Amino acid sequence: MSTLAAPSPATPGPPAGGLRRLFGLRRVFVTLLVSAFTGMLLASASMSPMFIVVARALIVGFTALVAFGVFEQWPRTLPGTMPRWLLQLFGVVVAVPVAALAAYWITLGGPPEFAKYPPRWNGYKSLVMGGMFFGLWTTLGAMVQQREAFARQQALSFQLERSELERQALDARLRLLQAQVEPHFLFNTLANVRELVVSGSPQAPQVLDSLIAYLRAAVPRLHGTSTTLAQELQLVRSYLELMHMRMPDRLQFSVQAEPAAEALRCPPMTLLTLVENAVRHGIDPSEEGGRIDVRVAARDGRCRAEVADTGAGMSTGAGGLGTGLATLRERLAIAFGGDASLQLERLEPRGVRAVVDFPAQPA
Repeated sequence: MSTLAAPSPATPGPPAGGLRRLFGLRRVFVTLLVSAFTGMLLASASMSPMFIVVARALIVGFTALVAFGVFEQWPRTLPGTMPRWLLQLFGVVVAVPVAALAAYWITLGGPPEFAKYPPRWNGYKSLVMGGMFFGLWTTLGAMVQQREAFARQQALSFQLERSELERQALDARLRLLQAQVEPHFLFNTLANVRELVVSGSPQAPQVLDSLIAYLRAAVPRLHGTSTTLAQELQLVRSYLELMHMRMPDRLQFSVQAEPAAEALRCPPMTLLTLVENAVRHGIDPSEEGGRIDVRVAARDGRCRAEVADTGAGMSTGAGGLGTGLATLRERLAIAFGGDASLQLERLEPRGVRAVVDFPAQPA
C-alpha cells in the first residue's frame, strides 16, 4: 500500500521530480493493486460492504504513497548522517494510522466513535496492521529496486565520464602531435624557398608568392583534428606544384583520386606528410630526381592512399623515413582507434611506396 520508488543512498535527496515523480505511473499502479488486494482480504472478515473496505484501503495506500514521495524529495539535505530511507519509512509508519482514521471518518460521514462500536475499532486496527504489513514490505522492496537502479545509473555515469576523459586525453594527444608536425612541415618548406633565394634563382619571387598563397589555405587547417581527403588532395597538389617550381627538371608528379574517396575524413596532413617525406628523402637526395604518384581509392568500407616515388629509396636497415611518419602513425592510431595502418614498401629498381589504410568514414 505504498510506492515503488526509493531514495538515493546518500544523505542529500535525489533530484527533485515534483508531482510527476511523486505520482509516477508505475508506483500509482502498484499502490492501487496492493491497496485493492489488502482491502479485499480485510473485507472477508468485516461487517462493512466490500467496496467500503476497499475504499478505506485505497485511502491508506495513496496517503502512504504521498508520504513516501514527499520525504523522497524533501528536505533536500538531511542533518548529520541520517539516511533518507529511514525518514521515508518513518513517514509511512505515521501516515498509515492517520490515513486509516481519515478513511473511517470519510466513509462514515463523521467521527467513527470507536468506543461505542467495538467491531468498528477492530476493523480500524485490522486496517492499520494490514496497511503497515503490506505498505512496509512494498516500500522496502521498492527501496531495494531503487538502490539497484541507482547503482546502475552511477556505474553508467562513471563509464560515460571515463569515456569522456579518455576522449579528451586523445584529443589533447592528437593536438600535441599536430603541433609537432606544423613546425616540421613549415620549416622544411621555408628551407626550400631559402635555397632559391640564396642561389639567386629568378624563380624565387614566384615561388615565394606561391608559398604565401599556399600557406594562407594550409595553415588554418593545420589546427583541426579532422579534414577531408578532397581538402588534403588540394594541399598536396599545391605543395607539389610549389616543389616543381623549385626543381622543374627533377620532379614530376601525378595526383589521382576516386570521387567517392574525396568526401572521407582523415587527420590533417596525412597525405601531405607522405608527400613531403617523398620529396625530402626520395627526390632531393637523388641526382636524377624522380616522380611522385599519389593515388586514393575507397573499397569495401576502407580507404587506401598511396604515395609512391622513384627517388633515392630507403637506406639499408632503415625502419622508417623520419619523425614525420612516426608521428603520422600515432595520429592515425588515435584518430581511428587503432583501425588504421601505415606501411612502407621498397620499389624496384628504386623508390619507396607509402600506403595508408583506414576506415572509410564520411566527414
